[in-house]
Amino acid sequence: MSRVFTIQNGSLIYKRKYETLKIEGWGENALRVRATENRAFTKEDWALTESVPHEADVHIETRETANGGRETVAIVENGKIRAEMTESGRIRFLNDKGEVLLKEHYLAMGFGNDFGDIPDWINLHKIARNYRSVGGDNYKITVSFNADENEKIFGMGQYQQSNLNLKGCILELRQINTQASVPFYVSNKGYGFLMNNPAIGKAAFGNNHTEWQFESTKQIDYWITAGDTPADIERQYSACTGRAPMMPDYAMGFWQCKLRYQTQEELLEVARKYHALGIPVDIIVADFFHWTKMGEWKFDPQFWPDPEGMCKELSEMGIKLVVSVWPTVDMQSENMGEMTERDMLIRVNRGMNRQMECVNISQFADMTNPETREFVFGILKKNYLDKGVSQFWLDVAEPEFDTPDHDIYRYYKGQALEVANAYPADYAKMIYDGMRALGRDDVVSLIRCAWAGSQKYGALAWSGDVQSNFETFKRQVVAGLNMGMAGIPWWNADIGGFFMGDIRDEKFHELLMRWFAFAAFSPVMRLHGDRNPHDKPALVSSSGKECCASGADNEVWSYGEKVEKVLRKYIDLRYRIKPYTKRLMQEAHDNGAPVMRPVFYNFPADKKAWDVNDAYMYGPDVLVAPIFEAGVTKRNVYLPEGANWIDMQSQKTCAGGQTVCADAPMDVIPVFVREGADVEMMIRG
Repeated sequence: MSRVFTIQNGSLIYKRKYETLKIEGWGENALRVRATENRAFTKEDWALTESVPHEADVHIETRETANGGRETVAIVENGKIRAEMTESGRIRFLNDKGEVLLKEHYLAMGFGNDFGDIPDWINLHKIARNYRSVGGDNYKITVSFNADENEKIFGMGQYQQSNLNLKGCILELRQINTQASVPFYVSNKGYGFLMNNPAIGKAAFGNNHTEWQFESTKQIDYWITAGDTPADIERQYSACTGRAPMMPDYAMGFWQCKLRYQTQEELLEVARKYHALGIPVDIIVADFFHWTKMGEWKFDPQFWPDPEGMCKELSEMGIKLVVSVWPTVDMQSENMGEMTERDMLIRVNRGMNRQMECVNISQFADMTNPETREFVFGILKKNYLDKGVSQFWLDVAEPEFDTPDHDIYRYYKGQALEVANAYPADYAKMIYDGMRALGRDDVVSLIRCAWAGSQKYGALAWSGDVQSNFETFKRQVVAGLNMGMAGIPWWNADIGGFFMGDIRDEKFHELLMRWFAFAAFSPVMRLHGDRNPHDKPALVSSSGKECCASGADNEVWSYGEKVEKVLRKYIDLRYRIKPYTKRLMQEAHDNGAPVMRPVFYNFPADKKAWDVNDAYMYGPDVLVAPIFEAGVTKRNVYLPEGANWIDMQSQKTCAGGQTVCADAPMDVIPVFVREGADVEMMIRG
């Protein structure tokens, strides 16, 4: 009998000193590991929401060590993955070929970091699971694993950097505008790893070791799966965390929006012009400050006098209306009193309760509270859905505190340091649950942040308020690819960037055309931005209050005939390839596959494909190579091995496994189609 191991209900339980640890099967070829120095585990499953098999083969054996001794090892096997744990508490994970996928990191005097057991009398300078009390049942926790210098890591959400391969990166685990922490990654070693913890912290994928650190949390909780291909890993991951709904057909078309349309009539005039010109638009957006006060969630009747009539006219033109909503509640709003009394707002532990100041001082609705979600959705239904609005844009979803010190705030689910990263998932869940209760299955919520599992609630993440330049453009493509690998298949960026684009500037025109071409091969094609010059005066309400102003025009005709011609070309292309896009959305819904994906995703046997960071696959058959520099009209493109490729510009067929030089005049994005794929004829037109 082991002094530290027991087997309970098909799970391994390890108890030694202060720590209790549990390893169990959790889905196909996957294991879940939890550990704590508290008396019991929490009841939270966080991102692991789906009902999946929990069976695993658990047994304990004694075997000979390399130095001739004997050690007791507990083994947990589930399909293609196997965990081995020694009595001293060290864990490693292997695949069905016996190859080590991941191993905990220890540093012991004179013992190095091999797997064998470590005698109690040895001084451990570094232990893999470290707990330091921060008060009550919470700890500052560090979890460490061995590093493999040749490992490549993809996913983890959206960070504003150019590194597609995250090996060597330090990533903040915190939600902010333009950054989404989604702590799931896929390794080229054949495994996927979810750190199932929404606490504030950091992840460091160093060459000496990998380290996860959390400022305040009750336990360690992670999930690991083994798979032969990245597609297998994404399928197994999404089976446990949920898959995106089937995206509605209209959301796959073209979305039109700008900083804000100030009035109902201004928005309708734009829609009418698109309709008169025969330029297809499926969605138009009424952005922020169309409302009376933040937290009242309704149109300002002075500037939006007839929402029902507006939605009806848009519908007759084949256009649906999306409205922006924020989770902020103005101190003077009509809902502040009730929401305060019913404890529906994020609390402040100390100091003044000024969570965000944008026009006025406001607090954030606590979307981790089910009662808050029900209350707010009821208002959204009454003031928007019942008037003909189709979907919602969930802005400021991090949420964006003016003072981002998470030790100040407390949520329904716990202290912000412990739970804050899951807020955007609950924000999306509010809309999803509410719409489904109304019998709606076409849920798609444009949202400025995401966490693990957000995809199952119809979250369409976008990359936030980014700048308008080529360097930023390239970072967005990398961000979109890593979001897809992190399990968030619906993603997009503001075409042209959000800040600093001037509609009079020919340099910006070039960026806009390049970005627009990329957007035709994105999960969603959405034109947005705060354009210069800001020469339109803000409107003044009947009460004398100056309303939020807007930027310059941002429609396809706003940039002159030359630019308009290119933009219309790619809108037309977007609609031609919609049948192909629809298949990709079905694959995301069925298997969790990203819509835009790194080149290696469909070609994992091609070692060179794992190093491509300036091109991507739009589904399995279309290789897209955007232009990321001003003035460039040619670029090299690596064609993955295992297929022949047709250059859609020259119509030449090229063998895979080579780098070719592709022409890219201003109206062309280099695109290569896998030979034999039916999408070729859609692109050709």
